Amino acid sequence: MAERRVTIGWPEGLHARPASVFVRAATAVGVPVTIAKNGGNPVNAASMLGLLALGAEGGEEVVLASEAEGAEGALDRLAAMVEQGLDELPAA
Repeated sequence: MAERRVTIGWPEGLHARPASVFVRAATAVGVPVTIAKNGGNPVNAASMLGLLALGAEGGEEVVLASEAEGAEGALDRLAAMVEQGLDELPAA
């Protein structure tokens, strides 16, 4: 399983607009990805409800993971987005 540990770069955390941006990006990478707070239960990264229920705040560490083929590149892009608080996925 590929995984990335990242610190949330959006000051407001994964709520409202950043959550929406992240869900769209997680869907766009084309592989199933989960996200979890450090030591917590993972949720589907493409689920707005799951992401909001996670309650991840700015500055908290989260774990992105996937077992799919091609996961390494997808996780690298999502991790960069989360760490830098970007409004869109970085180029592959």
